[in-house]
This record gives sequence, structure tokens and C-alpha cells, in this order.
Amino acid sequence: MLRISKLTDYATVILSYMARDQNQQHAATEIADDTGIAAPTVSKILKILTRAEVLNSTRGAKGGYRLAHTPDHISVAAIISALEGPISVTECSLSVSDCDQSEGCGIHANWGLINRAIQSTLDSITLADMILPNSPNQSEIKIPLHTLYTQP
Repeated sequence: MLRISKLTDYATVILSYMARDQNQQHAATEIADDTGIAAPTVSKILKILTRAEVLNSTRGAKGGYRLAHTPDHISVAAIISALEGPISVTECSLSVSDCDQSEGCGIHANWGLINRAIQSTLDSITLADMILPNSPNQSEIKIPLHTLYTQP
């Protein structure tokens, strides 16, 4: 099963909260109070997102955190990568050299195709999309297969 960690889920909640009022600077305590996420966890996530340049931080009495980019320029892939590292379905999706079975494997390219489909989908969904109300009539996300193949 593919699953993101709780920290990544919480990061998405925090960023969605901040995106609703993207021009305001947010204090960690305010975010914790308003989202219901524990203050130490919020602080940890904010630091990670700042290091990944998803957020900007300002120190001092009037300091806080603000989105580094507009919500439509922050992809879900960037959020996941900031907390989880590179997005990869299998070890060989990142590097064939990390796999003991790479010499006899006939499906490496297919896992790469799946990984690119997932990466492309996550790149196409932005924080702006995440704060839109979900509708039962919402259209499906379609990814043309030709965009997943790499040119030799």
C-alpha cells in the first residue's frame, strides 16, 4: 500500500490553512490552535517546510511563517518531497544501482512508467487545488500516456 506519513498529511493541512489567507504571516501557536495539530508537531513541520523553501520565516516578536510561493505554484509533489524525500514507488524508480535484482529484472521500465505517472499527477495538483471545496461532480484528472515516456 502506498501511504504518506502523518507528518506529510499534517503538512498539507497546515499549508492549506495558510493558503486560505496567503498574505498573512502565521505564528506556529496560531496554526496549532486553529488546526488542532500539536504545537511541537507544527513547529517541526514548519521548520522542514522552511528548509525546503516552501515557506519563508521571519524571526522576532512579529515573526512567523508565510508561503514562499502562491498556492497555485506549490505542488503536492513539492510538499511530499519536502517531508518524505524523493517520490519513488520502488527503490529502482530512483536508482537501478540500489536494487540487488536489477540485472535480471524485466519490469524496471514499467515501474519507472508508474512512478512517472504518480509524479506527474502529484506535480499537477497544487495547494490551490487542495483548498477548493470537493464536489461529487469534480472531473477526473487525466494524464496523457505520452507525457510519461522519456526520450532516449
